[in-house]
Amino acid sequence: MLSAGAATLLAAVTVIGAGGNSVLILLALAWWVVAGLSGLILGRRAEINPPIARLLAAAKATNTLPRQRPAAILLNRLWPLLLYTLGFGALAFVAPQIPGIAAGLPIILALYWRRQEAAVSAIEERDGAQFYVEKTSPVRPIALVRTTGFRTIRPHQLNGAV
Repeated sequence: MLSAGAATLLAAVTVIGAGGNSVLILLALAWWVVAGLSGLILGRRAEINPPIARLLAAAKATNTLPRQRPAAILLNRLWPLLLYTLGFGALAFVAPQIPGIAAGLPIILALYWRRQEAAVSAIEERDGAQFYVEKTSPVRPIALVRTTGFRTIRPHQLNGAV
């Protein structure tokens, strides 16, 4: 969602910075459509992406809930996206084509990763576990902690059918 928000912000500053230059706006729009189609094609598969699968498999098991600070975790993990957005967005009034081109990457990423949350939720529901982001350095890879929980039993599972 934040990648889509970054793309939207970059697109908005591109249109504002273009100042009515319809050729630039149309070229940027064409690039955003191409980026969107690329992201849809790349993210169309139903299985989990290999990096996410490795991350989930490497999660350390614990019986206690880790201390969570959502704002700190977001800033710690998403600072590259923030710098990317602010850096290219700042160029909108000098050279609006630059943030217009830069908006393509967050569009691709947002559509490429769109199904990964559902895959993680399915594993959590199946195993009765919860995954939490472990506190790490901002420059180190993300790490997860897996806590035990209660498995979800659906009404159709009560009669012994799985």
